[in-house]
Amino acid sequence: MPIELKMPALSPTMEEGTLAKWLVKEGDSVQSGDLLAEIETDKATMEFEAVDEGTIAQILIPEGTDNVKVGTVIAVIAGEDEDAGSTKVAPTPAPAPAPAAKADPAPAPAAAPAAAPAPAPTAAPAPAAQGERIKASPLAKRIAADKGIDLAALTGSGPGGRIVKADLEGAAASTAAPASAAAPSSAPAAAPAPAQPFETDIPHSAEKLSNMRKTIARRLTQSKQEVPHIYLTVDVQLDKLLKLRGELNAALEPQGVKLSVNDLLIKALAKALIQVPKCNVSFAGDQLISYERADISVAVSVPAGLITPIIVGADDKSVSKISTEMKELAGRAKEGKLQPHEYQGGTASLSNMGMFGIKQFEAVINPPQGMIMAIGAGEKRPYVVDDALAIATVMSATGSFDHRAIDGADGAQLMQAFKQIVENPLGLVA
Repeated sequence: MPIELKMPALSPTMEEGTLAKWLVKEGDSVQSGDLLAEIETDKATMEFEAVDEGTIAQILIPEGTDNVKVGTVIAVIAGEDEDAGSTKVAPTPAPAPAPAAKADPAPAPAAAPAAAPAPAPTAAPAPAAQGERIKASPLAKRIAADKGIDLAALTGSGPGGRIVKADLEGAAASTAAPASAAAPSSAPAAAPAPAQPFETDIPHSAEKLSNMRKTIARRLTQSKQEVPHIYLTVDVQLDKLLKLRGELNAALEPQGVKLSVNDLLIKALAKALIQVPKCNVSFAGDQLISYERADISVAVSVPAGLITPIIVGADDKSVSKISTEMKELAGRAKEGKLQPHEYQGGTASLSNMGMFGIKQFEAVINPPQGMIMAIGAGEKRPYVVDDALAIATVMSATGSFDHRAIDGADGAQLMQAFKQIVENPLGLVA
């Protein structure tokens, strides 16, 4: 019997995805393990492999289709003894909307018999029925209100008959709706209009949001709305860390390893979280989850947005191991090749914008994590060193903490621990 290929769940949280590209076509024979398609999730583009053998009898979802729900049948495979042409099925149609409930009859003026309706002029559109929502852009509605134009008398040229600004050009104010045409106060209110596409007279371009950008927008909005953030900032002297980095890079050069400042800061944050375990936590409703290792999510900018690959157990790894892993993860992140377990999870995050010259910023927490460290640029500043004013390389680090899970005093202890580790960096290689 034919085998249905369904949209797979490529991560525990995946509900829908984009069928980015088919790697097979109808009539192709496939074996178990063959690559069938590329599926774009909210964080990466992943390959979908065949489990069964047979012939691709029918492709139901074309490549490039967005918002394909997990479990949707996307293709059909004919078995070895089946005729591929006889196994084709019709795509599952969208469920028809439920019929509207009929209102109780009310006295009304007699209407013309249904069998003999009055012919409507073809040149002008029929006005919208009373109570029917008129589809029009916000700009078109505003112009119509200013000019006294009845939108119900216009034909929309936008998607689905939507009235846009261009449809009002040349429309006369004589089309204004008479006051008597208003719906009676006892009539039920019309359903709220759905969000309308953005309109502007300013020259512009529009780009469809990727699944990743949609997820970033949703998660960060949720974080700022639901998580009470508290921000704590410390200045950290970097001179000893920079000196140590230079010495380590000279020693590691034969191994092809070159440490970045960020690699050392990842290790420093991990060690600080182990020293101050009250900050290595997640808020979970009526529970507080405390972690026994520090998995650091590191913000990486990619063409589609931002992703946070994870250095697992960064507190126990050498800085050279962290550096090697970080370069490999960042490279695959930019190619969209990370696996879900490589970017989902983590106990805390680190975001470094110092390379852009940003002195100090406040990062948004990535739930369910309890904190994120924002790293600013290191710069030469007047600074007190050994009770004397000197010029030192200093950076600002700002911790954002989930105040439901982490008290300000505990957050302050973490920031102090982080500062001490960075300013006395030999502990990073001990």
